[in-house]
Formats: sequence, structure tokens, C-alpha cells
Amino acid sequence: MKLDWKKTDKAFYLPGTDPGVITVPEFKFFSIRGQGNPNGEHFKDCIGVLYSLAYTVRMSYKSPNPPAGYVEYTVFPLEGVWDVSELVKSGPKSAVPGALDKDQLVYHLMIRQPEFVTPDFARQVTETVRKKKPADLLDSVEFGAYEEGLCVQMLHLGSYDSEPASFAKMEEYCAAKSLARKSMLHREIYISNPGAGDQAKLRTVLRFQAVRG
Repeated sequence: MKLDWKKTDKAFYLPGTDPGVITVPEFKFFSIRGQGNPNGEHFKDCIGVLYSLAYTVRMSYKSPNPPAGYVEYTVFPLEGVWDVSELVKSGPKSAVPGALDKDQLVYHLMIRQPEFVTPDFARQVTETVRKKKPADLLDSVEFGAYEEGLCVQMLHLGSYDSEPASFAKMEEYCAAKSLARKSMLHREIYISNPGAGDQAKLRTVLRFQAVRG
């Protein structure tokens, strides 16, 4: 039976449009770190490398030595953990609320991998991609597990530039539930294609770690 995250993992990827609490367990990811404007070519290249790895894993059952425990599945969506550079953190606050120099964004992009992917197999996949489609960025890709734990999340509808309104709702929810943001880092999960033309139809899961009390 094919595993489809839209059915098996709805709680993590298809929340409602109102904030809610969730505990996110440890998952495995291919990931890559960078800084700069998400509208730039480097950002697109990072996404391309991650998808090359993800689809090589997905089709690995056709290889001469398929991985042990392979299960047919749907490739997971792209995710990104976002921060700002130290320059922004240490510099003066903008006079315009919400204004941000996108060149100073710091990102950790990732795509979740199924449980059968081991560190050894991840290295094999990386070498397979390197032979088929050499890319310097492959040297910057990491494979590892991340556990978010207690989080607040919601589904944001619309453009990325309108996300502050959703984050405000999430912080209001925290205040009402005796919760607080653990840090200013946040995660975005791109249920819609980030390059989709109609920004009004974008669906993005917004999530940040929380602490009680």
C-alpha cells in the first residue's frame, strides 16, 4: 500500500486555518542551508538539488540494489526553517513595521525522507545524483534527523508577504493558552508550489516551537 502524507500525516501537513498545538516527533531530512533572497537563483538551485535527491530515493526501488524496507510513498513537501542574519539582529530596527531586507534572510531548506533511508543509503543516493547531475551544492547537503517537539501551527492562505498576520494570530493563541514562542525561528511547509503564479491560492503551513508557562 502506497504511503501518502496527505492521508497518513494530515496533522503535520494539513492543519486548519486557525492556530493549534501539535507535538512533532523526530523525522529524517535531506537539507541545505543558505542566505539570501528567496526570489534569487541560488535559492532555486538549492530546491533543485533537494528534489533531485528526494526523487532518486523515491525511484530507488528500480535500482540494482534497492534499499531494505523500501515502501512506495509520495514525496514529501519542501520545508524551510527561517531566520535573519546577525547583521539584522544586531542592527537598528526598521522604521517601517514588517519591512525586511530579503537578502538578509537565513534559511534551512529540507525535504523529509521515509524511515527506510539510512545515513549509508543517503550517501549512496548523493553519489548517484552526483554522477547523473553534478552540482557543487551537493557538497552542502546534510542528512539528519530533527525533532521539533511542542509547536503551534496553522495553515496560511495567500502570499508569503501576508504571513505576519497569521503569525500575529498564532502569538495571540499562545497568549491565551499560556504558551510562548521558543525563539523567533519559524518553519514553513510549502503545500503549494512556491513558484505558483497565483499568490492568493498558495497554501503554507506556518509553525514555530513553543514552551509552556
